[in-house]
Amino acid sequence: MTIRVVLADDQELVRAGLSMAISTMPDIEIVGEAGTGAQAVELAGTLRPDVVLMDIRMPGMDGIQATRSITVSGELPRVLMLTTFDDDHNVYAALRAGASGFLVKDMALVDIVTAIRVVAAGDALIAPSVTRRLIANFAASAEPPRPVRSLDGVTEREREVLALVARGLSNSEIADRLFIGAATAKTHVARLLTKLGARDRVHLVILAYDAGLVSPSGSIPNGAA
Repeated sequence: MTIRVVLADDQELVRAGLSMAISTMPDIEIVGEAGTGAQAVELAGTLRPDVVLMDIRMPGMDGIQATRSITVSGELPRVLMLTTFDDDHNVYAALRAGASGFLVKDMALVDIVTAIRVVAAGDALIAPSVTRRLIANFAASAEPPRPVRSLDGVTEREREVLALVARGLSNSEIADRLFIGAATAKTHVARLLTKLGARDRVHLVILAYDAGLVSPSGSIPNGAA
């Protein structure tokens, strides 16, 4: 099955380079290109791609606003943000807008392609190591979120798992930390996705912060888990 992608970046050279590189993959097709956030929203609606590769910084409607407009229905397409960790402080806001993950513009082609495939399959791009970096670099700089969702129906064990997901631990690391099997940890994560109506693992991180299970510093408040 071919993964259909829309590229959104205000720099034509960046779009051309990404398009040329990604189009060499037999399972990925670039179906449209946008130079603004508004164009990206329009193409997402008319072309119905699987993934939109979205730059955060664009004139007029930026990538965060465009992402919010695209993901409001909760259906396809999914959005991968193009960002630079060194100077972009909008990552947390982009997560809350519905982005499924992030790409750094200078990352290797193999990683970009892998990210597109992962997100198109319905998973989150952000690997545990990147989640930890996001928490360290950006969550602390964001305004403290107010709780927007209760955790009613979530068991104590699931709360522990959710807090560890928010700290960037993988399923195997969660299993080791809680002395449970990897399959059990995976099951807990799957149940959390269902119970909380979360899109993916990235969304669970946001919900954990919103519920106060993890502080912006990455620590778990007393009694939260």
